[in-house]
Amino acid sequence: MIGFIQQLQRRTSLGWLQLSRHKGRFLVAISGVAFADLLMFMQLGFQGALFNSATRLHNLLEADVVVFSTQARNLIDMSTFPRRRLYQAMDVPGVQSSGAIYVNSIQWKNPLTKSRSNLLIIGFDPDKPAFNLPEVNSQLQKTKLPDTILLDRNTRGEYQQVVAQIEQGKKTTTEVEKRTITIGGLFTIGSSFGTDGHLMTSDQNFLRVFPRRSASSVSIGLLKVQPGYEAQQVANALKAHLPEDDVRVMTKEEFIAFEKSYWQRNSPIGFVFSLGTAIGFLVGVIIVYQVLSTDVNAHIKEYATFKAMGYRNIYLLGVIFEEALILVITGFIPGLSVSLGLYGLARKATRLPMYMTVLRSIQVLILTFIMCMISGAIATRKVQAADPADMF
Repeated sequence: MIGFIQQLQRRTSLGWLQLSRHKGRFLVAISGVAFADLLMFMQLGFQGALFNSATRLHNLLEADVVVFSTQARNLIDMSTFPRRRLYQAMDVPGVQSSGAIYVNSIQWKNPLTKSRSNLLIIGFDPDKPAFNLPEVNSQLQKTKLPDTILLDRNTRGEYQQVVAQIEQGKKTTTEVEKRTITIGGLFTIGSSFGTDGHLMTSDQNFLRVFPRRSASSVSIGLLKVQPGYEAQQVANALKAHLPEDDVRVMTKEEFIAFEKSYWQRNSPIGFVFSLGTAIGFLVGVIIVYQVLSTDVNAHIKEYATFKAMGYRNIYLLGVIFEEALILVITGFIPGLSVSLGLYGLARKATRLPMYMTVLRSIQVLILTFIMCMISGAIATRKVQAADPADMF
């Protein structure tokens, strides 16, 4: 092992010397790899923001098992089911308690600018907290007041003045569905690809806003499991007990996967981001191939000379792959750096949870490595075909 390391140290880095000899071409190559990485980082970043923003509320649910309509597609389009299903669920061994939440989209008017936003309003019994949100749970008494709601401070749009006004304790009202609504407090969640923000209130206030909605028609049922029972075990029992043509029963983790699957497979935007990542990868393959192919053509006589001197193809191929590996490292670092800055700008502009993760960085690094290795493998065909007799 020590001898192998010493041999590597004595080895001349021919790949580095060839790339760095033409500095302009080398910088163009680095820029090309960085650009491909940037494309992949941004597409994966937006895709991650899509999934994270779509499932934030799911992760915060105070439930082990979730019940919802078979007609539901995602959180924004949940449909409704009879509340009596929750009473029937209480007959199943292992179910400790049940609760209901009402969900609907609403056209919300900014109290100051009068501009409209599409918000998701959620109503539930204030005596049974539905979300693990301390900001909301500490203000549930306010939602018991008629026509009083809590506003998501990270709602997309010009809400800085509205937030400041509420934080100063000033009474702030707006009009929703021809009703005057008082904003009683603030909480923090953020926007998503399907909604500009969120409102939370009591189930009674929700029904006041939507008088045609019946209290017996709920959007989501939240079930807590008794200690000693597993959520999956209770969910299976509920599936057998409740009519399958009426409601679906899932554990909290399955409900999160259900939402993510909708955005990934059934919505065009999920496909667009996956396609964008693939395009970024292909762009990188083409750019790196052009760089390596140009370098091989420029030194084809030198490679032929090496073969005439007795160097085997494996050595010459190693030089090409060495160049590819150098491009991986030198292109990935600026690509990552620029992406971090753009993530911050996108997060500020869209209020989406767009953050760089270690897993995503490793994922793009691996894709960059594969990208450069594919390009290197294609470029090496000319080296293997180089014949000293044809060169001189």
